[in-house]
Amino acid sequence: MAEVLFYHLTESTLEEALPGLLERSVARGWRAVVQVGSEERRDALDQHLWTFRDDSFLAHGTDREPHAADQPVLLTVTDANPNGAAIRFMVDGAEPPPLDGYERAVFLFDGHDQLQLESARRHWKDLKSAGHAVTYWQQGPDKRWERKA
Repeated sequence: MAEVLFYHLTESTLEEALPGLLERSVARGWRAVVQVGSEERRDALDQHLWTFRDDSFLAHGTDREPHAADQPVLLTVTDANPNGAAIRFMVDGAEPPPLDGYERAVFLFDGHDQLQLESARRHWKDLKSAGHAVTYWQQGPDKRWERKA
């Protein structure tokens, strides 16, 4: 069973929070796949990950490019795992595939978006009842993650 983490964004945007989480995943030696809800969002995140910080970038690719299997971080709109990722991120309400084969799954959801909140609650209930170890993290006023459940 995968460890499943729910990250409730209340103080920052996905663009602010995701790069750091991906950097930590890669530092652990994990490949990561980020599943988004639309091709437009995938393409916007693709551009953002190249430029989110002046002094570095996050090596990654998308599912529309050749050599997806070679990417340490892959952005996708599908439920496939072509780069053999150990960790899967679901953002913007993306529907997760079966989580068998992943060490960790992460749901990042916007606390100001009612549809994303409802989706996260549904996934929490379903995954917990399926026997996954689930934890809930919320941002504090200082943008640090605080474990709430």
